[in-house]
Amino acid sequence: MHNLNIVLVEPQIPQNTGNISRTCAVTGARLHLVRPFGFQITDKHLKRAGLDYWDKLDVTYYDSLTDFFQKNSDGKFFYFTTKGKYVHSDAEYPDNCYLVFGREDAGLPEELLYNNPESCVRIPMRNELRSLNLSNSVAIAVYEVLRQWNYPDLSREGKLTKYEW
Repeated sequence: MHNLNIVLVEPQIPQNTGNISRTCAVTGARLHLVRPFGFQITDKHLKRAGLDYWDKLDVTYYDSLTDFFQKNSDGKFFYFTTKGKYVHSDAEYPDNCYLVFGREDAGLPEELLYNNPESCVRIPMRNELRSLNLSNSVAIAVYEVLRQWNYPDLSREGKLTKYEW
């Protein structure tokens, strides 16, 4: 079994975190939430976006980025940033890796990026536009990792409800 970890550092928008929690639930990825948040975990927008899936999550909370790194010091980290020099799909993601995403309005701390240049990856986009939505970026990243891993433990075939193939 493979383990994939999604890390949100100081998420600010509850709907994004709710959508990301749903992505984590349906793919089996673990969700790591680093405080402070721009909302309460009980926020109705968060719950609405991920309501049916919240109880299916493997979620861990941290008081700070320092707390997160202290408790996960053995991880292989990939920092998703518009400032990255490498394309996200060119990276090779090992089992138990951590995909780290920053706040919607500020991204990840530049000192963290500066100290880890080989682990900074970027989802390609047009230069004149600022960034993708956080929940879209997480979904793109998660499914690239799962593609490389050949979609372990995920259903690859759907069924029609009224007809048979």
